[in-house]
Amino acid sequence: MATLMLQGTGSDVGKSVLVAGLCRALSNRGLRVMPFKPQNMSNNAAVTSDGGEIGRAQALQAIAARVELHSDMNPVLLKPQADRQSQLIVHGKVRGILGSSNFREARRNLLPQVMESYYRLSKQCDIVMVEGAGSPAEINLREGDIANMGFARVANVPVVLVGDIDRGGVIAAIAGTKMVIDSADSAMIHGFIINKFRGDPALFEDGYQSIEQISGWRGYGIVPWLSDAVRLPSEDAVILEKPVSSAKKRQIIACPILPRIANFDDLDPLKLEPEVELVMVPPGTPIPAEAALIILPGSKATIADMSAIRDQGWDIDMLSHHRRGGAIWGICGGYQMLGRTISDPHGIEGPIRDIAGLGLLDIATELAPLKELKAVRGTAFDEVLEGYEMHVGITSGADCKRPFALLQRQRPEGAISADGLVIGTYCHGFLGSTALRRAMLQRLRINSDGRDYVASVDAALDNIASELERYVDIDGLLRIAAGAGQ
Repeated sequence: MATLMLQGTGSDVGKSVLVAGLCRALSNRGLRVMPFKPQNMSNNAAVTSDGGEIGRAQALQAIAARVELHSDMNPVLLKPQADRQSQLIVHGKVRGILGSSNFREARRNLLPQVMESYYRLSKQCDIVMVEGAGSPAEINLREGDIANMGFARVANVPVVLVGDIDRGGVIAAIAGTKMVIDSADSAMIHGFIINKFRGDPALFEDGYQSIEQISGWRGYGIVPWLSDAVRLPSEDAVILEKPVSSAKKRQIIACPILPRIANFDDLDPLKLEPEVELVMVPPGTPIPAEAALIILPGSKATIADMSAIRDQGWDIDMLSHHRRGGAIWGICGGYQMLGRTISDPHGIEGPIRDIAGLGLLDIATELAPLKELKAVRGTAFDEVLEGYEMHVGITSGADCKRPFALLQRQRPEGAISADGLVIGTYCHGFLGSTALRRAMLQRLRINSDGRDYVASVDAALDNIASELERYVDIDGLLRIAAGAGQ
């Protein structure tokens, strides 16, 4: 069994997309591939076939590899829910809360669980493609590390380093990594890949050779700017800060960027719509008054984010929007915020407290210790709905008598206001159902051209795989991978 690990010179250098692209390229070659990330930190997650949850990037990589999602693909997931505090997910289930004071000691104790998952996956495939987290150059985090060299050394997995040339300084980033890590860690690195190159790769030939000479590592390719990557779901909230051109788009759908926004990839299918301009509203900015629709997204800390909405004045924007006859949808935590109250009698999100919601739905929510994690299928507005639930909380009230959807066994789910303008649901991913998305947009007098989101993601993965076959020495990477564990 072969294994290869991609680590980066920093965060957001494109490791996730490259691993996904390699998973698809190797799958296209007829290999059975499993993605793996020992430790991830993200509030964007997906439900797995074994009833757990993993980071969105590993879910995408599993789709790229054409295998079922499983909690072993991301055995340790940290979901930030407050400053210096994260929910700890181990093997897909909530294990507890980690703070900055106990993080390092706790993660060291998680290495056995990480290795259990890795060994289980390795028995089921021809090759495991591993993604690191952050950078091995963060030597202040090396002790107790399980995300990068700590895992690679224990599992004896060869590493290829990814550098991002678009941000500048890629020669120093790779050479500097070699300089600061210890010799045993350096010996695990077999080469590097230059990512996000714009223009003719031949123009960087001198720089490429300089990196090889300074680092002693071999280069395995210069990857061009992958324009298809924008069509893939993103895991990292940093993408929300990057403006997207919308010159040809018309109707505004606005979504406030909450401090603990979660599963914002729910909105990705809207980017396919030619009549939609999806506006992610940053803090300090009012929600556009001309918006046809406001969507309140998921949240990892619903009560704290409800307070943040009031601090930003977004509650005033949304209530004014509703008075003008504007539509508002809430997904998961956003659904809870649309109600009259949110209570946390068990201290799930921190100190026990209640908070008033927006009062746009006649519902109330009580947060509960048990997290719902399951794939769902049903109907909404007479169309097929497919998605998943991932939430803590029980919601009830008069508006639940007008459910958004009927799920398996005719279970009513969600709520719709008496005027039909406000919709709330715990279902993530429903906008990926083409016919349902069309039906819901038609309620806003927005025409959909019916593009298939799932097919769009799949085509993007194939295009990225083709680019990697062209620009990366994949045969060379396979030779490195074949030496894993030896």
